[in-house]
Amino acid sequence: MNPTMSPLPPPLAAAAVFLASGAVLVLEVVGLRLVGPYLGVTLQTSSAVIGIALAAIAYGAWTGGWLADRIDPRRVLAPSFLLSAAATAGTLPIVRWAGELLRGSATGGILLLTAGAVFVPAALLAAITPLVVKLQLSDVRQTGRIVGKLSSIGTLGAITATLGTGFVLVAALPTSFILLGLALLLAACGIGLWAYLWRADRAGGADIAGRPDRFSSGRRAVLGVVALSGAGLTTLAPNPCDVETAYHCARVVTDPARPSGRLLLLNSARHSYVDLANPRHLEFAYTRWIGAFIDACAPAGRPLRALHLGGGGFTLPRYLSATRPGSTNLVLELDGELVALDRATLGVESGPGLDIRVGDARIGLTREPDGGYDIVVGDAFGHLVVPWHLTTRELVTDVNRVLRPSGAYALNLIDHPPARFVRAELATIMTVFPHVALVAPAAAIAGASGANFVILASQSPLGLAALRPRLAGLPDPVPVLTGAELATFVGRAPVLTDDFAPVDQLLTHP
Repeated sequence: MNPTMSPLPPPLAAAAVFLASGAVLVLEVVGLRLVGPYLGVTLQTSSAVIGIALAAIAYGAWTGGWLADRIDPRRVLAPSFLLSAAATAGTLPIVRWAGELLRGSATGGILLLTAGAVFVPAALLAAITPLVVKLQLSDVRQTGRIVGKLSSIGTLGAITATLGTGFVLVAALPTSFILLGLALLLAACGIGLWAYLWRADRAGGADIAGRPDRFSSGRRAVLGVVALSGAGLTTLAPNPCDVETAYHCARVVTDPARPSGRLLLLNSARHSYVDLANPRHLEFAYTRWIGAFIDACAPAGRPLRALHLGGGGFTLPRYLSATRPGSTNLVLELDGELVALDRATLGVESGPGLDIRVGDARIGLTREPDGGYDIVVGDAFGHLVVPWHLTTRELVTDVNRVLRPSGAYALNLIDHPPARFVRAELATIMTVFPHVALVAPAAAIAGASGANFVILASQSPLGLAALRPRLAGLPDPVPVLTGAELATFVGRAPVLTDDFAPVDQLLTHP
């Protein structure tokens, strides 16, 4: 080994590997939150983020090893941290500007935007571990111990970052704060390493870290300008969020055509509409269909006991309370910060008629007593997709358990031609409920367009004679599919179970 290429102190080497490996996993976890507002939080986007991160790790590790064999690692270790800091600071504006152009893209756009979010900083960070390993290999007899030790420390850093980001940082800080904080930490580490190596080389009579042509003040200034530019562009980049919760990028906007109307956007998708002055007003077509079913399923004015899987903007609980005074609504909503936003901007108030429980709807459902509800409304979405664990036969069986014998299940979902997901969900619900109907636009049923679909199910007849006139009288009249027509529509669709529920793949266009 070159005598000037002395190893780093073991604690410093361990800290560098721990931080670099952990930072890659912070970028991976945060990456999904960055692209979610533009591409949705689906299996495809999750897979793309993981795949791009792994590709960056592989490429970065290979490049770092290649450099370590050709250049003294002490010359490039500190710059690697500083370049990583600059790339991390620039990630947010890159994704926000590019995201507006690639919003709603298919596979190519998903891969491109996730690469912009993760690849460059992750590759730079992955190159650090081989540099540190090369510095520590002063005795070939200890190669296995040193490589194994640093690999273990890097893995611990990745685990710590994954758990810390998922359980603590995302819940406590906006994505922009996490990224800029990580960039500052990496920059501080790079500056500290540079200063340490410069002093150590001067004390040892060497000038490797201190020679101007190897890491000059000019180069440090360029890196500083790049990092500051990234941070500055963040303030100019379009921000799709008013509030960034642990699960959503949320925004509430006022309807210019209705001063009391409020539109809730989650991950840039139109999720809920609330009229603050008139809870009976239902803006979205699917809410009108469910509202018509609620109106038809019991005599006018009779209070109902309802369970809602997903809260969103609480449009339907408000409607039920307004049209049937004395009704009770239990809403199971995963996102507590979204509930807080609803309270602040949409007038949601808990009380005798509204009980809100924050937590996973599947888990909350299991805690409810048998036969306690007149209606269960399924309206939970991750972006535009119903979470897979709320689509399976086991979930539907539990819904049936909590319903009274005359109770009904109303499920809202979104699908596109050839409607493979809605067909599979119908097949699943038909294994539990004998009476099933589908409400959707005729064009969507015919496979000509995508749309919301509302599935109605019960152990008792659904009262379609009262429902059909109400649907026909809406501004956007829709048919009701039942019996042989519905069976033909479902065809040989698969039944979704906890063991097999490829919801994202069913929604993907063939």
